[in-house]
Amino acid sequence: MTDIDITSTSEEGFVTRSRIGDFELTIDATDQEGPNPNATLVADYASCYIPAFRVGGQQRDYDDLGKIEIDAEADLDDDDDLEAIRFHIKVEADVPEDDLDDIVARGEDICHVHSALREELHADITAEANAF
Repeated sequence: MTDIDITSTSEEGFVTRSRIGDFELTIDATDQEGPNPNATLVADYASCYIPAFRVGGQQRDYDDLGKIEIDAEADLDDDDDLEAIRFHIKVEADVPEDDLDDIVARGEDICHVHSALREELHADITAEANAF
């Protein structure tokens, strides 16, 4: 038995539609009908990291971090392969810097996408509290 079951189909060109349960995700290498695979990977990473960050906050007794936003950036090499990812996290709650650094590290340990990527592609993460 598998844990994740996805069907990805490309009828023509560079557009792929993936069926994930009841959802459909369109990814387009040309950025015309959807985001490209690299952008999708970075967005998936950020989308995984935010709940991991919240859990890390709960482990440090910050049950209400409020709004969390990640500004994600990525660099591509000459072959259009991802070579660097950076996250700047904005947190609504007022969290001391030492605790914020600890929550960032806990988020890295919890985030499944972070664990799945090769180490040189782990996001370089900065965070600021009381940001909204």
